[in-house]
Order: sequence, then structure tokens, then C-alpha cells
Amino acid sequence: MGTLLSRLARPPGSLGQASIPRLIGAHLVEPRAAREHAFDMSEKSSSTDLRHRARSAKPLVSKPLAGDPMPARPTAAKSKSAKSNSAKSKPTKPRAMNLTDVRAFIQALAVANPRPTTELHYVDPFTLLVAVVLSAQATDISVNRATETLFQEAATPAAMMALGVDGVARHIRSIGLWQGKARNVVELSRQLVEHHDGQVPRNRAALEALPGVGRKTANVVLNVAFGESTMAVDTHIFRIGNRTGLAPGPTPRAVEDALVRRIPAELLRDAHNWLILHGRYVCKARQPECWRCAVAQWCRYADKTESAPSPRRGEQES
Repeated sequence: MGTLLSRLARPPGSLGQASIPRLIGAHLVEPRAAREHAFDMSEKSSSTDLRHRARSAKPLVSKPLAGDPMPARPTAAKSKSAKSNSAKSKPTKPRAMNLTDVRAFIQALAVANPRPTTELHYVDPFTLLVAVVLSAQATDISVNRATETLFQEAATPAAMMALGVDGVARHIRSIGLWQGKARNVVELSRQLVEHHDGQVPRNRAALEALPGVGRKTANVVLNVAFGESTMAVDTHIFRIGNRTGLAPGPTPRAVEDALVRRIPAELLRDAHNWLILHGRYVCKARQPECWRCAVAQWCRYADKTESAPSPRRGEQES
């Protein structure tokens, strides 16, 4: 600093132009130092600018020449692969049986159970109708337990009317939806007395007009009580129709129509009970017992269980 001040103290003419200091920023800098400082600053600026340009520059994509094959799009390949994988993961629906196999299927059930009957307890069409109405979303065992005392007190439409909703409810509290079922039983009994002389009509439209009676209930009554060749599709028959390929269909009505169309007429009436019992005790929902199934050779179900599961701990015989 002292040298710089001493130079400033000399007369202006004694100093060369190159030795005149310049003011850069807030500091006095020698001309040589000024040049070096300016170079450094410009170098830093150009370096910063290059880095900024490198970051903001778009990647160069070479265009294919004429005649070159177009590159495959990875996204499309990935999408196609995902679709194929999802298609493989979906279970395939069994194909429908041919009519020859349908006949053999039903005949095999007939040999295994020559005299199929409903497991609901009843004594006449009216008690059957009441039992079927009560069986909605309930097991036959629980319904039989309830109707054992109910029918002792009221086994006719007139007696059921006299018993009333509260009286009916007293007997059926152990089954599901008992409040609504009690009202339906009393009301259908009243309509039978007033419009059908206390008799259960042998007519689908008249049956389905009764409270609590739908197509399935009407089919059961027409089949079991009156011997008609109807098919009441419950959860068991719906499962068998689709699982085995006997009569695939998206709805209970579609399965019903297919069964009526495909099962031989002389086997149709008893086929209702054959299929219900088969679905309840053999072709179960969670684990079908294919190893003891009488109709396994005609069944189209792909994931058959070849052997009984091992008993759990505590269930083995001592």
C-alpha cells in the first residue's frame, strides 16, 4: 500500500500511461492486476454460462435415415405386457357341457340319490310355502327348528292369521330377518283366505303376488308340492351351473333357463333337488370335495381337489 501511495505522490508527467492505477469496484488496482482480475471474472462468467446452457439444453435425438426401421416404443410394449399378464391372472370360465354330458351328469346324480327330497319339514302346500318363505337367508336346519313349534300352533292360513305377527315372531326369532318374515307369513295367510279360499294356488303369477314370495320360492312350491318340472335356482344351483359348465349364466334367471333347456325333460323335476343337495354337501363354495364327487368326470371345473385336506390339529382321531 505504501508503494502505491508513493507512486501517487509523483508528478503526473513522471508516470507512464501503463502505470496509472484504475478504480475497480471499491479498490484501487494496478493495471496488470486489473487485467488479471477482469480475465478471472470473464472466465467465471463464461464457465457459469456454459454450465447453465448445458443444463437447459435439450438432448440431441438423431433422426432415423430413410429406410431405417423405426425404434419400438417401450411404453407400448410395457402396456401390452401388462395386459397379457392381467389376462393370464383372470380365471378362465369353464366351457359349457355338450348335451350328452349333461344327461350323463344328471343320471349319475340320480344313481347316487334315487329319491331326492327337500330337507324342509312340511305337511302340505301351505306349510311348505311358509317354510320356504322363512328359509330366505337362513339354513334349512334353523327353519325346521322354528317351524316345529310354529306349525303345532298354526298349520293353516286361518290359524296363522289368528296367531298374528307377534305370535309368529315368538316362534321364529332364531332365524334371520324374522320381523319382516313374520309380517309376510301373516299377510300371505290373510290373502290366501280372502282370495284363494285358504288354498295355495297352483299358478306362478298368483304365487308371486303373495308377500315374501318371489320366483325362486314359487318354483320350489310348484316343484315340490305340485310336481311340476320347475327349477328354483338358489346359490348352490347357481354355483354348480357356472362351475361345472352344466348351464353357465350371469344371473340366476339365465342359469334357470339354461337348465330347463338343457336337462332332459324326464329328469328335470328331480334335478332341482339333486343339484341343491349336491351343491350343499359335495360341490361346496369354498372347497368342493371333488375327490368323492359322482359327476367329476363330466365336470369342466379346472381346479379340482384331488384329495381330502389333512385334518387340523385336534381333529385327528385319538
